[in-house]
Amino acid sequence: MKRVACLALAALLFAGAPAAAADPFARSRREMVEQQIRSRGIVQPDVLRAMEQVPRHLFAPRPLQEQAYADEALAVGAGRSIYQPYIVAMMTQLLDLDRNDKVLEVGTGSGYHAAVLSRVARQVYSIEIDAGVAQQAIRRLGELGYRNVEVRVGDGYLGWPAWAPYDAILLSAAPPHIPQPLLDQLRVGGKMVAPVGEFFQDLLVITKTADGLEKRSVIPVVLSPMRGKVRDVHRPRR
Repeated sequence: MKRVACLALAALLFAGAPAAAADPFARSRREMVEQQIRSRGIVQPDVLRAMEQVPRHLFAPRPLQEQAYADEALAVGAGRSIYQPYIVAMMTQLLDLDRNDKVLEVGTGSGYHAAVLSRVARQVYSIEIDAGVAQQAIRRLGELGYRNVEVRVGDGYLGWPAWAPYDAILLSAAPPHIPQPLLDQLRVGGKMVAPVGEFFQDLLVITKTADGLEKRSVIPVVLSPMRGKVRDVHRPRR
């Protein structure tokens, strides 16, 4: 019986080995979470778990995959980047998501942040203004099995009214001011996280209440600018 038990255990260990070997960056992700994210005050278990689960390197061009878990943004071409892991984790935590939440992301990019959001929320709708970039993200997310992310090509200024209201809205691209259509699509009680400004931006948390908006500035950031209609619309009066 002992020999049978040992053989069974060996078979289980052998069966698990290829899965571990298939992800050479698993250790790098764990170290990223501990050294770059948890140590800087990101404490929500679902966010930490998502950052450890999502294979960041697979959203980067092959020549950059070895750098994917460094404490820095990854320039992926055409003026685009995958944001620093800490920034992704912090913006996600600031949304204060629930597993049943429906999230709108403006600025799909590589699809990495959408994948992280999908591990924390029930459904993610993401808008990308560049058709080529959107198609790459759709293909990558599909290949990796992120079935609760839907991406469309469009101008993020207008949001995605078909699925509104949203429990949370994340702007991965920085507008000079918050587009009113996005505020209209946020449910009362919901939160928006957005970098707002020109070259230097304030990362804001905006909570929609029955009486209006509550705004909180978190940190200064320098993130990719939002393109499209937002550049043609005058700043609304306060």
